[in-house]
Amino acid sequence: MQLNGKTVCFLGDSITEGAGASTKDKCYVSLFKAAHPEATVHNFGIGGTRIAKQTTPSESPRWDLDFVSRVTEMPENADLICVFGGTNDFGHGDARFGHWGDKTPDTFWGALYTLSVDLINKYPTARIVFFTPLHRSTKPEPRYKGDGYWSLDDYADAIRKNAAYFAFPVLDLRTESGIQPCVPAIKEAFTVDGLHPNDAGYERLFRMIDRFIANLE
Repeated sequence: MQLNGKTVCFLGDSITEGAGASTKDKCYVSLFKAAHPEATVHNFGIGGTRIAKQTTPSESPRWDLDFVSRVTEMPENADLICVFGGTNDFGHGDARFGHWGDKTPDTFWGALYTLSVDLINKYPTARIVFFTPLHRSTKPEPRYKGDGYWSLDDYADAIRKNAAYFAFPVLDLRTESGIQPCVPAIKEAFTVDGLHPNDAGYERLFRMIDRFIANLE
């Protein structure tokens, strides 16, 4: 994708915001922005946030600024929107997982659908892409979400299937990043805590994301 004069928006959680980087300019969005001065790049990453709405208020109100509600804060014109979330929905969100066909923001499946429709309506000619969550070493076992026990793989599968329905390209970081922090050597090399990347992890993310975007039509 040619980025000259284009506007790019990254919508995400703490990994998009840059948690774990030694300095703000080391996060993947900052690295992308530095590599593409010809584009206008916006970082809409907020730590702790989820794609789906939270039922019970969180310890920090900022965590409850779900992705769906933040679409209105994004610029009126954008050429590329990259959505990178799901790990907090699994990790500490209380929304039900839901099922294919849900169309309300109150379940994860429904929030994916609602977010997709809202982005299409706001940016009908833009490229919209999704990234799957990275692996995490912190409590990776399935968690109860009010309608069953669901793993992070289930969340990644939902992102893939929803994206396929809307014909959105997907960067599958879960299968292609090479970052599996359950392996101690990988955890030390690429993360600060088994979830958030360190500078080397962000550099790897940036390179993968940059290649992925370059290959978009």
